[in-house]
Amino acid sequence: MNFIWYILIGLVSGFVAGKLMRGGGFGLIVNIVVGIVGGVLGGWLFGLFGITAGGIIGSLITSVVGAVVLLWLVSLISRR
Repeated sequence: MNFIWYILIGLVSGFVAGKLMRGGGFGLIVNIVVGIVGGVLGGWLFGLFGITAGGIIGSLITSVVGAVVLLWLVSLISRR
């Protein structure tokens, strides 16, 4: 059941990150995939700083931060 929550949170965070990154979005499907991968990246980044997020809201914030960072990195690479 937790795996389904991770995917749903990744879907929402990819959409939100695509809206937050003006010009940094790559379409709905790619943003959703980036949201799922961003959730993993956000969890890793928050773990490095010793930040823990609990519950659905904390997981959503972590995932959105990771997705925004990932979209930013992808936009840097794709411009070159």
